[in-house]
Amino acid sequence: MRRFAARLAALATALACVVATLTLATSPAGAAPQYPVPYDFLPSAVVAGVNFTADPPGANDWNCRPGAAHPRPVVLVHGLTGDKTTNWQTYAPLLANNGYCVYALTYGRSPLLPAPYDEAFGGLVPMQQSARQLHAFVAKVLAATGASQVDIVGHSEGTVMPDYYAKFLGGARYIHAYVSLAPLWHGTSPLGLATLAALGTPFGVTPATFTLLAPVCGSCAQFLSGSPFMTAVRSGGTPAVPGIAYTNIVTRYDELVQPYTSGIQAGMTNEVVQDHCPLDLSEHFEIAADPVAAALVLNALDPAHPRPVPCRPVLPFVGT
Repeated sequence: MRRFAARLAALATALACVVATLTLATSPAGAAPQYPVPYDFLPSAVVAGVNFTADPPGANDWNCRPGAAHPRPVVLVHGLTGDKTTNWQTYAPLLANNGYCVYALTYGRSPLLPAPYDEAFGGLVPMQQSARQLHAFVAKVLAATGASQVDIVGHSEGTVMPDYYAKFLGGARYIHAYVSLAPLWHGTSPLGLATLAALGTPFGVTPATFTLLAPVCGSCAQFLSGSPFMTAVRSGGTPAVPGIAYTNIVTRYDELVQPYTSGIQAGMTNEVVQDHCPLDLSEHFEIAADPVAAALVLNALDPAHPRPVPCRPVLPFVGT
């Protein structure tokens, strides 16, 4: 009798597993399990970096089907030297928990690094090349989900590179909302590098310097204010592409986008983290794990259902 009961229990467990598997395989977004959401960038990125080929929690479920509440999948686009895993330990689970189908890629891998180590550091090739990789990834997402458009959430390089895809590679019709964390629509000039590169200096910072760096980082010089890439993105007087809803989220403590107001662009929705919470000291990296920015992202993706923006002390790099 005990043996029969044990077999019956085992059969019930097996059937439950099968049902659960089938349910997950066909369930719409919103029925996914809840994932922990950390609000600390550096510690989470370091831990995630141990397995840099993994998907971030909640992302890249190719069986996910967008529901009526959130009909567009969200594509996460990392920053320079980031990857799909280390950059999105906060936003991938956050968006999945809120019912979105979430996808993340590592683009711009260095040809100098052997596989799989090339997956650890992305965004290193010229952004035109990375934009073509994004083009292919978005097409894959749309084919898998059956959606007609995606929403983009980008950080740092991932705020400007997708605009090249939108503006020059036919991507505009596939993007609905475009949310940028620490954007640089006017380029950047940390430590005055853009000016030094333009003028040439006795310190060796010249256009030729960046040419020499190109094999290692083909995108680095493209970030500088006035670079040919930034000039192209701003052609027509604005980086904005008609039909796309842009939202920029910047922090006054950005150490890499200089000045931080480079991320503010007329004709777009612009949010400054400290306008919502003066206690928030997020800088260029922590903004990718910041609770204030997270609420602003959710509101930008679903403006019909705004939620309150929290305010609590946030430290640079390590968060709350």
